Amino acid sequence: MNDSMPELSLNDNVVLVTGAARRIGAAIVTCLHRNGARVAIHYRSSADEANQLATRLNTLRADSALAVQADLLDVDGLPGLVDEVLRWGGRLDGLVNNASSFFPTPPGSITTEQWDDLMGSNLKVPLFLSQAALPYLRERRGSIVNIVDIHAQRPLRNHTVYGPAKAGLAMLTRSLAKDLAPDVRVNGVSPGAILWPDNGMTDAVKQTILDQIPLQRAGSPDDIAGCVLYLLRDATYVTGQIIVVDGGRSIGW
Repeated sequence: MNDSMPELSLNDNVVLVTGAARRIGAAIVTCLHRNGARVAIHYRSSADEANQLATRLNTLRADSALAVQADLLDVDGLPGLVDEVLRWGGRLDGLVNNASSFFPTPPGSITTEQWDDLMGSNLKVPLFLSQAALPYLRERRGSIVNIVDIHAQRPLRNHTVYGPAKAGLAMLTRSLAKDLAPDVRVNGVSPGAILWPDNGMTDAVKQTILDQIPLQRAGSPDDIAGCVLYLLRDATYVTGQIIVVDGGRSIGW
């Protein structure tokens, strides 16, 4: 074993996860915390869930979690979000851009408000939040992980804005990786069928999706969280990569 290999630990690392009060974001926060990180749990409107999660994690390890509110679409406020995390944690080692809007925009009905929401949350915010965090990530030789989507490569019917927004995030991931190296690593995770949408989906549509997956099942939020953990903690020689976590769906879709 190479004695010069860095110690693979998140102990005392401070990681900001956006959209982290529930669903995949909460799983990421819980996984990183379990592996030693101090976690900043960003939320926009899910105050109860965010504060309950922070309380539970702080019960396990004192002063190890912070719930922090921000409307990310207010780009001018993003440096203030980073500052709040720094005042609490004293440093910033990792940023996980997980927050995302997701809803259909059938052609012929698309509004500028829908465009601004989907492009804003999925592309504009990750860029400007990464920029706000950059000086502190450079200082710690930290890492950014962007949550992309398999539909960045294969279009989802009637999601004419969401897909291009995620495709832009995929290219942003690679562009930042090139521009920020060697100080900051930037990678992405591209989930497949992990959680069904909150607004419901028919059993027939769910089955159609499952029939496309070689592993013949949906994934879990923990599958995404484990990949984020790998990219933040273990993947010291990996940058500019987007790891697809989809049960093999994208190889035979």
